Amino acid sequence: MKKDAKIYVAGHRGMVGSAIVRRLLAKGYTNILTRTHKELDLLDQSAVSAFVQQEKPDYIFIAAAKVGGIQANNIFRADFIYQNLMIECNLIQAAHQADVERLLFLGSSCIYPRDCPQPIKEEYLLTGPLEQTNEPYAIAKIAGIKLCESYNRQYGRKYVSAMPTNLYGPNDNYDLNNSHVLPALLRKVHLAKLGMAGDLQGVRHDEERLGKIPDAILAGLGGKRGADGVIESVDASAAQASLAVWGSGKPMREFLHVDDMAAASVFLMENDEVSAGHYNVGTGSDVTIRELAETIMDVVGFQGELVFDATKPDGTPRKILDVSVLAGYGWRADIDLKHGIANTYQNYLGSSDKLAKAH
Repeated sequence: MKKDAKIYVAGHRGMVGSAIVRRLLAKGYTNILTRTHKELDLLDQSAVSAFVQQEKPDYIFIAAAKVGGIQANNIFRADFIYQNLMIECNLIQAAHQADVERLLFLGSSCIYPRDCPQPIKEEYLLTGPLEQTNEPYAIAKIAGIKLCESYNRQYGRKYVSAMPTNLYGPNDNYDLNNSHVLPALLRKVHLAKLGMAGDLQGVRHDEERLGKIPDAILAGLGGKRGADGVIESVDASAAQASLAVWGSGKPMREFLHVDDMAAASVFLMENDEVSAGHYNVGTGSDVTIRELAETIMDVVGFQGELVFDATKPDGTPRKILDVSVLAGYGWRADIDLKHGIANTYQNYLGSSDKLAKAH
């Protein structure tokens, strides 16, 4: 990509989209095109088509999507399949009509069958049933991959798809009712630390920034709400000196810092040798949930006890991507988990992100 090429990043305010923008800026790209939802509704086919025809970007990164945790995926099934299908269909078709040769579509590792062998290879796509809780979202993402493949085959485009493992990092979702395991644990550990310190202002500030703290968690901090719903007290002597985690702590998961994901995305678009298709993006290594929780506690500085609730389900014993195909092209993740969590925690506390690299 030329440094002055016009590059449209759809979803630039999200975790991945903002990381892609950081990455592009760090590498010296100067003509980055963005639009907020208010400025451009990606569900509106005519508006998307008109925008792409008018701007005629040289490259498009599709990082826009409706995303959420297991509960949201399972409850709002129609919303997840409809909105994600519309976003990708509108953008990919508009890109083709405007003669955009290069495009990257961001998928998810949930596209793969629920019970496929580990590590998961790209070739395992469509070889078995999907996980039921997020099947609509997964089907939408599979459709995006196949859209790219079909435009490549019929029209000679070079549209690629990137399938990340579990992502974390700046601009993550910390809603304790609807977030993934790493950001949820990070916030819980931070709140537990505040509770043991009796830091009322810190707990209030956390709720103001990141959303309501569930009553059960607030009670564990020795906290109470007033009649107006505002947290009125936090009692260090009543706070739990432990962190409760669902399950046994034995399942193994892979985690990729979003800045590594952004680096891989830009790499795929810059590298002319990369053939059209979909590519796994991960670290190639995993940790147990226990190890993850211990690392977060170490980074945050929480000295309490780690307690596992074995009456709660563990989920899949292991889920890790085979990243050998992308490694064969010369790209590997380089942000280790502890460093990445430390960076994420600083961002959580309000510090600016300083991890984006130009390499």
